[in-house]
Amino acid sequence: MSKHNFAPELGADPDDIGNNVSANPSIQDVLALRASRRGFLRGSAGGAGMALFGSLGLASCTSDGSSAGVKTTQPGLDQEKPPALLGFSAVAKSVADAFVVPAGYTAAVLYACGDPLFSDADAARNDGSDANYERRAGDHHDGMEYFGLSVDGRPLASGSERGVLAVNHEYINPVFLHANGPTSVAGARPAAEVNKEIACHGVSVLEIRKGAGGRFAYVVDSPFNRRVTAATPVELSGPARGSALLATRYDPSGQRTRGTLNNCGTGKTPWGTVLTGEENWSGYFTRGSGDDARRSAKEVTALKRYGRAAGKSSRYGWESAGASDEYARWDISATAASAAGDFRNEMNGQGYLTEIDPYNASSLVKKRTATGRFAHEGAAFSLPQAGRRLAVYMGDDSQGEYVYKFVSDAAWDPADATAANRMAAGDKYLDKGRLYAARFNADGSGDWLELSLANPRVAGFAGYAFADQADVLVHARLAADAAGATRMDRPEWCATHPQTGEIYFTMTNNSSRAPGGVDAANPRSYTDLRSDVKAQSGNVNGHIIRLAEQAGADSLRFAWDIYLFGAEAGAPASVNLSGLNADNDFSSPDGLAFAASTGICWIQTDDGAYNDVTNDQMLAALPGTVGDGGPVTVDNGGATVNTYRGALASNATLKRFLVGPRGCEITGVAETPDGRTLFVNVQHPGEDTKASDLGDPGKYQSQWPANAGYGAGRRPRSSTVMITKNDGGKIGT
Repeated sequence: MSKHNFAPELGADPDDIGNNVSANPSIQDVLALRASRRGFLRGSAGGAGMALFGSLGLASCTSDGSSAGVKTTQPGLDQEKPPALLGFSAVAKSVADAFVVPAGYTAAVLYACGDPLFSDADAARNDGSDANYERRAGDHHDGMEYFGLSVDGRPLASGSERGVLAVNHEYINPVFLHANGPTSVAGARPAAEVNKEIACHGVSVLEIRKGAGGRFAYVVDSPFNRRVTAATPVELSGPARGSALLATRYDPSGQRTRGTLNNCGTGKTPWGTVLTGEENWSGYFTRGSGDDARRSAKEVTALKRYGRAAGKSSRYGWESAGASDEYARWDISATAASAAGDFRNEMNGQGYLTEIDPYNASSLVKKRTATGRFAHEGAAFSLPQAGRRLAVYMGDDSQGEYVYKFVSDAAWDPADATAANRMAAGDKYLDKGRLYAARFNADGSGDWLELSLANPRVAGFAGYAFADQADVLVHARLAADAAGATRMDRPEWCATHPQTGEIYFTMTNNSSRAPGGVDAANPRSYTDLRSDVKAQSGNVNGHIIRLAEQAGADSLRFAWDIYLFGAEAGAPASVNLSGLNADNDFSSPDGLAFAASTGICWIQTDDGAYNDVTNDQMLAALPGTVGDGGPVTVDNGGATVNTYRGALASNATLKRFLVGPRGCEITGVAETPDGRTLFVNVQHPGEDTKASDLGDPGKYQSQWPANAGYGAGRRPRSSTVMITKNDGGKIGT
C-alpha cells in the first residue's frame, strides 16, 4: 500500500516491486494480451502512472447519473438485490481536496496523526515540532478493527456505544513529520528525527465513546490506550521461536525481538484480539556491499529472495543515527563472529502476523511465526464452526507473490470467543497448524500446497535446502516457490463473506505482468494512457479474485473465479470485463472488508492509474457467489486467454460510496456492531508535497483535514474518519 519515495532505490511504490525469480508459472504462461484503454492506444501502450489519491473536505454530493458501462445480455447477471441495501446515491468521481460522502451522510475526523492519547502529550501543533509519538497517534493510518465495550467498560462484542479501536500506522511522510523535512548531517540522520520516525510506526489502541449527536470521540488517558511502535519488545511465538535464524545481539536465544513494522492490513480473531500484518518491511534494513562474502550461500539466496541484496540501502537511514543498538539493528550486515554478536538476523524478526490484545494494554505482543514470514497484508478467518479447525487466509503484497492459508491444529471451541486470557487462545489456535500456498488451475479449480518438509517438493527443493520447519516458515516465500504456487498480481487484503464463507482477495495491480505471462487467474496485460500522457503497462487496474473451499476451511481443494475487474467505464470491453459504469468504475483495489451488520463488501483503492480522473475511493458491493457468472475469453489485440468471470456489475450491486482527498489512499474500514457508525482511514493525503514547499501551504498537494476545520496547522495529516447516516440508520442502507 505504501507509496512514499524517501529512498529512491525503492522506486515510487515500495509495494510495487518483485523479488520472485522462481520459474513458477502464472498458470498457462502462454498467451499474449494486448489492449489499450483511455487515450486510444489501440494495441500499443497506455499507462497507469504512480499515484495520488482522494480528497476530504467532508462534503456530500451525488453522481450525475451518467453511465458508459458495457452492458451484458448474459441471463442472470444483473440480479436484483434487496432494495434496503446500497440505497444511497452514488458519489461522483472527484479530484477535489475533500472527503466526499453521499447525500444524507456526515463524516468527521476522529483521530489524526499527532493527536495525544495521554494528557502528558501536548495537543498536536502540526508544524513538525510534535514529539513523544510513543504517546500520540502515529502516521499513515491503515488497517483497523473495532472491539466493543459494555457501558461499564467490560469486553462486549455487541457494544456499540463504547469501544476500542486498533489502528495500524504503516509508514511515515518525513516531509511533514519534521519542521523542515528530514535532514542529514555528514551522511547521518539526526537521532531525534529517527526516534520520532520509529515511534510513528506500529499500532494505536484507543478507547472511543459515543457522545452527543451519536458521534464518537476518543478518550484521553483511557486505561485501554496504548501505542505499540517499531521499538516495542515483542515475543516470538510458534515453531520458529528459539530458532538460530532469529538469534540477534538483542536476544541470542531467538525468542524475542523489537517492534512491529510497516503495519498494513488487520484481522480480527474470533477470540477478540487483533492481528496486524507486517507488510513491506525489508526496505527498512541495509546490508553492506561486501556482506555476501561473510554469508553462506543459503543466507545469500534467502536475503535476495526477500529483497535485501548486498549493497541495498535502507528506506529511512535509521542505522546512521548512532552506534547504539536501537540504530545498529537496522544494519543487517554480518560483522561479528556469530549472530549473537550482531544483527544479521534482525530482519528475520519482521514479516509476521502480530497479535495484540486491545482489551489489555499491559499484555505481551506476539508474532505468530506459524503463519509464515512474508509481506503480510492482513488476515481473514474462516467462519468459525464448533468442532472444525480454523483457517486464516493471507496475501503477500509484492509482484508475483502468493496467496496463503494457515489451518489450526485445534478445532474451534465457541467458549474461547469470550476467553478471559485472549492471548492464550491465540497460542492455542495460531501456534500449531499447517501453512499452505495456493495454486490456481486453469480449469477454475485450485489446490492448497502444504509448506512443510512432508511435501517432497519442499523437502527436495534444489533452490534452497530447508533445515527444519522453522526454516520453512521464516522463508515461506522460498517454500512456496518450491511447492509450485501460482504467482499473483500483488495479493493484498482478503475478507470472508459473512454468509457464504467464500474468501475474497484483492489483486491490486502488477506493472510486471507481461503479455506472455498471463494466465487464467491473472488474465490481463494491457497498456493504458493517462490524461497527462503517462503510460503504464501490465495489469494496470487490478482485480478481485474469490474462492470457495470444496469441503470447509481445512479443505485442500477450492473453486475460484474473478469477482471484479478494475477498469474505467470507457475502457474497451476486453479491459472493462465487469461492465463498470461511471457510478462504480475503479482502479487498483486494495482494502477489503465485509460489514457484519449488512453483508456489504467495502472495496478501497490505492491507485496511480486513474488518479488523473478521481482521487482514491471506497465502493459498496453486494457480491454473489463463485460461479454466478461463467467462463469468458479475454481477447486483447487478438491474443486470448480463458478465465472465469463473476456476474457483471450493476448499480444495484456496486456503487461508489466515498472519495478521499488529494494524494491520499483510502484504507482500513471497521464498523460498530449495530452498523450505525463506519470508521475509515485516510492515509498520506498530500504525500507528493516537497520539503522545499513547506514554507508555502498554498503549494501543499493537500491541506486536509485542516481545510475541513480539524486541528492546528495546515499540513495534511493521516486520519481516522467516522461516518454516520443523518437519519441514524445503518451505513449503506
